[in-house]
Amino acid sequence: MDVYKITGENRLKGTIKVSGAKNSAVALIPASILANSPVTIGGIPEISDAWTLKALLEEIGGEVTFEDGKMTIDPTDMIALPLPNGNVKKLRASYYLMGAMLGRFKKAVIGLPGGCFLGPRPIDQHIKGFEALGARITNEHGAIYLRADELIGAKIYLDVASVGATINIMLAAVLAKGRTVIENAAKEPEIIDVATLLTNMGANIKGAGTSVIRIDGVEELHGTEHTIIPDRIEAATFMIMAAAVGEGITIDNVIPLHLEAIIAKLREMGVKIDIGEESIFVPKTDLNTLQAVDVKTLVYPGFPTDIQQPLAVLMSQVFGSSKVTDTIYTARFKHIDELRRMNANARVEGNTAIITGPSKLHGSTVTATDLRAGAALVLAGLLAEGETEIQEIYHIERGYSSLIEKLRDLGADIRRETNVARVAEAKE
Repeated sequence: MDVYKITGENRLKGTIKVSGAKNSAVALIPASILANSPVTIGGIPEISDAWTLKALLEEIGGEVTFEDGKMTIDPTDMIALPLPNGNVKKLRASYYLMGAMLGRFKKAVIGLPGGCFLGPRPIDQHIKGFEALGARITNEHGAIYLRADELIGAKIYLDVASVGATINIMLAAVLAKGRTVIENAAKEPEIIDVATLLTNMGANIKGAGTSVIRIDGVEELHGTEHTIIPDRIEAATFMIMAAAVGEGITIDNVIPLHLEAIIAKLREMGVKIDIGEESIFVPKTDLNTLQAVDVKTLVYPGFPTDIQQPLAVLMSQVFGSSKVTDTIYTARFKHIDELRRMNANARVEGNTAIITGPSKLHGSTVTATDLRAGAALVLAGLLAEGETEIQEIYHIERGYSSLIEKLRDLGADIRRETNVARVAEAKE
């Protein structure tokens, strides 16, 4: 029922700090199930997905504390309780519980995961991997049942380089007997982060971040301490925001190597970017000097699908027609209709969006249809004349930690309000 209200056209200035990576956190937290003693993970973003996972680990008997971005998980007394409904339906990454619980208990019952609807995102590659390790998988009453007498290392070739499948197979394989080889593995930084945690817990993993990962199973894993990597998607969102409405913004706590594709594309548009060791500075950008570009989303290290939506807002401000082709998620263009409500000149043809600028954006009432579409609408609201109201903000808060506070510190006029009319409607 809560909404964001943004009064646009304020220029933003200062330093904004990037939180820990959402896509790492949602895998690192379930990975703790595999340990035989407490695991502490620092730098976890205070997002709803992290709180949901905390609740799920508590449901199966874990003792979990979470404060100031530090989560400590004691998995000692966990048991293989079925999780067919409830919290498990709230986030896509609940599927990591499958690999972790299968690895530790040799069985699991997990409800089919939820999260943002971006078109079909099947888990067939995950299941193929589990079956190769010796698990029997069935789908009963909308939940996935996983059972194994024992898990034995295998050679697994992924038909698509899926991040989720790569991590899930790693989680299941670290305690399996013998060697597992994952070929055509995804290479995202989050996979290296999960492999680093597992290695610190005593796992034997080689090749994370390359297309071939080798895992030699071990008898047991122990607790450890780990700090999560910075969120490259959040960093990229802030870089685009700095180009669109900044008077000079420093984005702090970044790994520039993880942002190469985005930096290259922004520079191609004409945005100036100064790269430090762990920070990026974007000086004031004259939007009149920027030019249209074409973007095609690809798996890492290509241009991330998560960033094409915020980038579309910047594209609406530059002269000429830009094209975005999304090869990852074909349904990831729901933000285009919302941007059109704000006077953007944009259309979708198949898996390509065509955005023609420059357009003066006007404040409007719009809906966040998914996490990154929501980020795009926040950016559009900051640019637009007048007031923008964004509904369904729970999507945004699944992935961006303390967003309002961070933006207000830069000078943005953004607040969270309860939509009284919608509360009344719901009561009726």
